[in-house]
Amino acid sequence: MRIIQLRHPQWGRKVAVVNEPNLVIISHFESVFHLAQAALANRQSLTKFIEEHQSSQTVGYEQVYEGKSDWKILPAIDHPTDSRHCMVSGTGLTHKASAENRQKMNQAQADNQLTDSMKMYQWGEQGGKPATGQIGTQPEWFYKGNGSVLRGHNEALIWPNYGNDGGEEPEVAGIYINDHEGNPHRIGFATGNEFSDHVMEKKNYLYLAPSKIRTCSIGPELVITDALSDISGEVSIVRNGQILWQKAVKTGEENMAHSLANLEYHHFKYANHRVPHDIHVHYFGTGAFSFGDNIRLADGDLMTVRWEGMGRALKNVLSIEKTTEKMALVKAL
Repeated sequence: MRIIQLRHPQWGRKVAVVNEPNLVIISHFESVFHLAQAALANRQSLTKFIEEHQSSQTVGYEQVYEGKSDWKILPAIDHPTDSRHCMVSGTGLTHKASAENRQKMNQAQADNQLTDSMKMYQWGEQGGKPATGQIGTQPEWFYKGNGSVLRGHNEALIWPNYGNDGGEEPEVAGIYINDHEGNPHRIGFATGNEFSDHVMEKKNYLYLAPSKIRTCSIGPELVITDALSDISGEVSIVRNGQILWQKAVKTGEENMAHSLANLEYHHFKYANHRVPHDIHVHYFGTGAFSFGDNIRLADGDLMTVRWEGMGRALKNVLSIEKTTEKMALVKAL
């Protein structure tokens, strides 16, 4: 089952089931957050709960997807009232190509030896898929921001005036909600563009943390499934109507150094990641991005990420801030 979040200037927010070529509105719920909370409270699977609450109202998907409708596609999940209750994070070095790109970025500092990034990837290869019930190697982890950084399909991703670059990262993101006791529940998965500043990261790998604090996108659909084994896809960059760069990509557990269970354990083992009713969006890494092929994105470039079985492709344009970075003054209270 695939669901989508929408907003209309007159009718407000809605959640709908994707039933090509239409979207079927779900009655009584304005967000995936409220829908998931209700399913937990009723002790029902989310799929069954949704099936029981579908309305007869439909909306044509194509016009909405192309941005030619009053309906706007929202991120695949968000916190509808307070973005501070949504954590956006990720795990890098899960795919070999990503580790190789990171190795090349920092090779000069490493004197042609294995960088810390490649060592961490190899640790994942050796211990990232433990036996059921066992704890495996801890992966890399990074913070993107709270829910205010999330963008939806057709929205711009921002190269800020203090940034050095802006580049796509085609990924799948896990979507989670904690119940009233703080127990995490996986809602499903969404296509994601994790979007980072690779030039800043290349200066020094210790700049990885600030290079990740950027806008990012998920959607347009949230896929309710447990399957994340072997997923093929494609990522592309279009400039002035012409394809500048494109590449086939693969993800899923068969193509990653870590199992899904291991990644989820090491994210949710922290008590502050299990705050009741919080939402989590966690990116699982990538195997390809244009910066690794020496492509620098420009203002207005269109980034497209598509995964088989994950619904329609996610599209976002790059928008470079035109303002000049200025010193922000902090006043004593």
